Amino acid sequence: MRIDRLWLTDFRGYRSAEAGFGPGLTAIVGANGEGKTNLLEAVGYLATLGSFRGAPTEALVRAGADRAVVRGEGVRDGRTLLLEAEIAPGGRSRAQVNRQPLRRARDLLGAVRVTVFSPDDLALVKAGPGERRRYLDDVLVAVHPRNDELRAEVERVLRQRNALLKQAGGRVTAEIEMTLDVWDAKLTTAGEALADARRALVERLAPSLANAYAEVARRGVAVEATYAPPWRAEGLAAALVAARRDELRRGVSLVGPHRDELDLRVEGLPARTHVSQGEQRSLALALRLAAHRVVADVTGSPPVLLLDDVFSELDPDRSDALLAHLPSGQTLLSTAGSLPAGAHPEQVLRVKAGTVIADAG
Repeated sequence: MRIDRLWLTDFRGYRSAEAGFGPGLTAIVGANGEGKTNLLEAVGYLATLGSFRGAPTEALVRAGADRAVVRGEGVRDGRTLLLEAEIAPGGRSRAQVNRQPLRRARDLLGAVRVTVFSPDDLALVKAGPGERRRYLDDVLVAVHPRNDELRAEVERVLRQRNALLKQAGGRVTAEIEMTLDVWDAKLTTAGEALADARRALVERLAPSLANAYAEVARRGVAVEATYAPPWRAEGLAAALVAARRDELRRGVSLVGPHRDELDLRVEGLPARTHVSQGEQRSLALALRLAAHRVVADVTGSPPVLLLDDVFSELDPDRSDALLAHLPSGQTLLSTAGSLPAGAHPEQVLRVKAGTVIADAG
């Protein structure tokens, strides 16, 4: 799987731009604010229908334009692939594959897959559990797009359930109890399915995570990843019943996959609070590498690897280790500084003021 050419119209700061990528390593070079990350973000959008920077839809459309268009041409399983997405803030975005309109924009998921490394990846380890849950769910969607529907169903049920709990205002009536029973049943079905998928994924990730950590940290240590919902033993249905009075009092859902944690440990110590920042950064890199390898193994094709200015946050040893263990396949690397000594791109693109120029590298 690879993206050979990208076209942008009114995307971010680009009025119109075109870029070609090699099948191996392409370096995208430019000063801060010139638009190099936007190229990676556009490739990521074709894979996930969202910004890996967490930007809202309206931020992806150039100021003064009413919509943006992202087109990518590449190869998947030996066949030419043309992906097109129209981004309309406040409206309905549209997508098509090989000029065939999709019934839902979400059907574009899985057409191309990406793994993103960014300076913000340290949050995977240091931030709250929401970042780790999002990591797991994003990998689940990359493994199989149908998991996006499961994630969306859990989110839909939680929105409705939370609205009811807030509306109840702490009151307990027969009608509220009956309606909560309905939403509890829906949350139990979808929530347990999502938790089971997460748990199976973590079991598959664990050996790759340990190996990847040893590679980027250049030392083998015990690295553990555990997903064990606190409600697992009794089941989600029973846990919801036990928490109902407290949830009604507080007006929010307190039990379910939206509150679960991915526990990460290095040599038995909680990675979020008890290891050095260097070890945390190695673990964050290892999480991305492990996910990349699992997705490649399950789908039979490595995702496109996007390295967004990641070397600005790494010391020389970790930079060298990451470059030495880059997975096979296509890699797009952006940098505002000089390329690390271990980077040997087959192509270099220079970005300045919304213009992309290829040179001989």
